[in-house]
Amino acid sequence: MDLGLRGKKAIVTASSQGIGKACALELAREGADVLMCARGEAALEAAREGVARAGGGRAVAVRADLSEPRDIDAVIAAAVREFGTVNVLVTNAGGPPSGRFEEFDDEAWAKAVALNLLSVVRLNRAVIPVMRRTGGGSIVNAVRAGVAGLSKTLATELGPDGIRVNVVCPGYTATDRMTELMAARAGREGKPYEEIARSFHKSVPLGRFAEPSDIARMVAFLASDAAAYVTGVTVQVDGGAVRGLL
Repeated sequence: MDLGLRGKKAIVTASSQGIGKACALELAREGADVLMCARGEAALEAAREGVARAGGGRAVAVRADLSEPRDIDAVIAAAVREFGTVNVLVTNAGGPPSGRFEEFDDEAWAKAVALNLLSVVRLNRAVIPVMRRTGGGSIVNAVRAGVAGLSKTLATELGPDGIRVNVVCPGYTATDRMTELMAARAGREGKPYEEIARSFHKSVPLGRFAEPSDIARMVAFLASDAAAYVTGVTVQVDGGAVRGLL
């Protein structure tokens, strides 16, 4: 299926590794020009080179800390400068440190909210005028509960502008982050890492973790013209882990 992404201009945040990198790669393979950003410059450049080799369009890297408003403005400005516009925004950010609720003070909460919620608010806010000038666009936000609520509101408000807003909920995914979380749990519970990993696998009906590419293919679909009548939805890509009907 031709997803209609060839020639589209995309931003994928936190794209030096894991799900973000896989999303950038998938969009590039579909022919989109992709602006990638992350905090670690060396890892980001290495990821950009890989995406550039695999894709049919351009891949541009901008070092950015998504918890800093000025860096978000710089990312949007760089995309407009390099590509002329933005048709697709994929928001993604690394998770906060793992641990129990009572272990985190106000400062830790403030950092987590800035990175995982306010960064999405700011990215969406900054890209909307650019997409309006273009005549529409597609925003795909990686999930946190606050992000899902924001996305539903934006889908209603921006529908008349031809801007679609959807959410992807990744399940357990084979990333460095998942390895860290399982190792932390193994340490807390005094169990072998392998036992913890098996328990996670058993909780998923498909019996495995997602690969980042599993998430990226859904993101590419929602970002594409093939999903032109899809907005305001939250899609679980979790191997059946969530048992609820809705």
